[in-house]
Amino acid sequence: MSTRIPSRPRTLTMLVREAFVALNGVVLARLAERGHPEVRAAHSAVFQYLDDAGTTVSALAERAQMTKQAMAELVHHLEAHGYVSRVPDPADRRAKLVLATERGREVLAIARALVPEIEERVGAVVGAERVPSLVADLDAIRAALTDGGSSRTTAAARSATSAAPARR
Repeated sequence: MSTRIPSRPRTLTMLVREAFVALNGVVLARLAERGHPEVRAAHSAVFQYLDDAGTTVSALAERAQMTKQAMAELVHHLEAHGYVSRVPDPADRRAKLVLATERGREVLAIARALVPEIEERVGAVVGAERVPSLVADLDAIRAALTDGGSSRTTAAARSATSAAPARR
């Protein structure tokens, strides 16, 4: 038997998170359909911040605002399933770079190819003409909260957010 959760007020933060979870569910379902059932929502923290030339676990963790240990676990899972590999960093032989494998690049390509479908689905709800404005508003909210509205945001995270290429 399931336990009923008491009714809670519908807040902006809760609704944005629930919308993200629903949209992420679309991506994860499509990835599973296309032969990638091992990829979970948490793995987006790796794929989102992974540079084409490779990225250290420390840099991934900093960009994703999580511990190195948690990021290392995500990378280990993806490596065990053939989505990433770790190679020596040519600039620092003591360090390892995490690189997307062919399988990992396929996951990124599938996710990017879903952007128009997701935007179309959102447009069916809010109106297609409002999607660009919604994207701009969400980006402005992200910038305001990242660039000065949150005492928990570090300068490194702000830098990583602005320096990271848009992943769509």
